[in-house]
Amino acid sequence: MNTRFAGIVVVLAALTGTTAPMLAQTSADDVAAQIRTQGYRCDAPVTAVRDVGRSRPDSAVWILTCGNARYRVRLVPDMAARVTKLKK
Repeated sequence: MNTRFAGIVVVLAALTGTTAPMLAQTSADDVAAQIRTQGYRCDAPVTAVRDVGRSRPDSAVWILTCGNARYRVRLVPDMAARVTKLKK
């Protein structure tokens, strides 16, 4: 899958307000593709786990674990993802 296309798929899922089971199927590769388009490094994405406590109906939050780093990624409609680097 093209990384640009994968990032668009993630954003579209957040925009359409799909149900949690649909969002739970978003892979680490898709979330990693989104943050890479914004200049963040994610070598060998391992997992992307939905942070239900921080997520809202209009924005999904994921904890992305990569081979080199961990990130909190908030996907917001019509905006770039908000990315926070976490301690590994």
